Amino acid sequence: MAANGEELMSRTRDTAEVAPTPVPTADYPAERGIFCNRTLNLRSTRAVGYDMDYTLVHYRAQEGEKLAFGYARRVLGDRGWPVDDLKFEARQVIRGLTFDLELGNLVKPNRFGYVMKAAHGTRVLDFDEQRRAYAGRIVDLSEDRFVFLNTLFSHSEASLFAQLVDRVDQHELPGVLGYAELYQAVRNSIDAVHMEGSFKAEIIADPERFVEHDPELPLALLDQRHAGKKLLLITNSEWDFTRSMMSYAFDRFLPDGMTWRDLFHTVIVSARKPDFFFRPNPMYEVVEENLGLLRPHFGAIRKGGVYFGGSAAFLEKQLGVSGDEILFVGDHLYGDVHVSKAVHRWRTALILRELEEELRDLRDFEETQKKLREMMEQKEAIEAEICRRRLVAQRARDGYGPTDAEEADGAEARLTELREQFEELDERIAPLAQSAAELGNPIWGSLMRAGNDKSLYARQVERYADIYTSRVSNFVYQTPFAYWRAPRGSLPHDPG
Repeated sequence: MAANGEELMSRTRDTAEVAPTPVPTADYPAERGIFCNRTLNLRSTRAVGYDMDYTLVHYRAQEGEKLAFGYARRVLGDRGWPVDDLKFEARQVIRGLTFDLELGNLVKPNRFGYVMKAAHGTRVLDFDEQRRAYAGRIVDLSEDRFVFLNTLFSHSEASLFAQLVDRVDQHELPGVLGYAELYQAVRNSIDAVHMEGSFKAEIIADPERFVEHDPELPLALLDQRHAGKKLLLITNSEWDFTRSMMSYAFDRFLPDGMTWRDLFHTVIVSARKPDFFFRPNPMYEVVEENLGLLRPHFGAIRKGGVYFGGSAAFLEKQLGVSGDEILFVGDHLYGDVHVSKAVHRWRTALILRELEEELRDLRDFEETQKKLREMMEQKEAIEAEICRRRLVAQRARDGYGPTDAEEADGAEARLTELREQFEELDERIAPLAQSAAELGNPIWGSLMRAGNDKSLYARQVERYADIYTSRVSNFVYQTPFAYWRAPRGSLPHDPG
């Protein structure tokens, strides 16, 4: 039987070795930075709202998604599907991919929606296959055909979908009429997992397996609280799971006599985001915290209270804050960041845990990238010279325009020499370019880039996240009085 939240809280306090909270310094690695898309003055922020899962509580994604995959596989197996041998493949997918439900593909588009890489099921398409599938087609997220994977919770779903596409193609799933129907079955199985008590009970029973500690995190929130900001916890998770996870992640690093509850002005569980931002849903107060008993709530929000459901509009009214006075911090690009900004004009911060690995990879690749850049500059110079020589040869051949007789006589020979240099340089560039394309993931590359361009995911981050960072504890290096200024936007014609 899984431990309940009260037992877990007692057990972790009594038996866990409490690590001292490190003293933050002015020097910190680049991957712990906070990056700004739109100027944000934290001093004028009166309330900071936080999501919980993968925001305040960071799970070991591979462990959690492997567990979810196993439960979803069981749900599909109960339908009679042959899925017992399927295994979660962590490197098969990344956040920011898109399902193509018409073709049964996973695709990675660039910021304009052009597909830069695609896989049908578990098989990566070659260049010609990809061109035939997507010539003249862009990924438009407003179309039902495309489903965007914008959270770490999508990994199990994407891995399961890719492997089952292979089975549909092999006619091993009778009754499945197409990839869209397959996706819906997978989506329903994942939803069932997250609603099923045994999945979360397993996490509660063994949090050490699933949750990463971050000793600096409570200090970052203490800084904000003592700076006069109202801290809000707004999570879709249920109360019992929330208190168990928050106690495990926070309490051991807080001052004696203090718990995670003391950090927050208001706690809202089962918020049903993104619906929380759209509709005036009923609100209930959790009045018996050990049992999770609820009663309808209509009046003022009690400081330190725990509430179920409700809406952003009601919360704003009760707290006396609205719009850009509130910063909301979450990991879900749509459910946390996009909707809170679009509907209520809250300021937004996106948590991207993959950013740390991505920035470390870029730093380690820096010398190789420098060589690659130099060779690309040489290639561009040779290419320009080839084009110029072709034009000289063309004018001499067709007898028009100004020509240099001596240059025209040697044009063909020089073209042959330049083409040989070009091919030799291409051979040297190819392995370096391949290594660059595999940074972060051997199939899909990095989260924020698609080839030489920004990925569609990076473009969504630009549009909806005012700031983004790898973890909430990075705020401890910036202080609750920080003023982030957006860098000057670059244009192709800018000098240098």
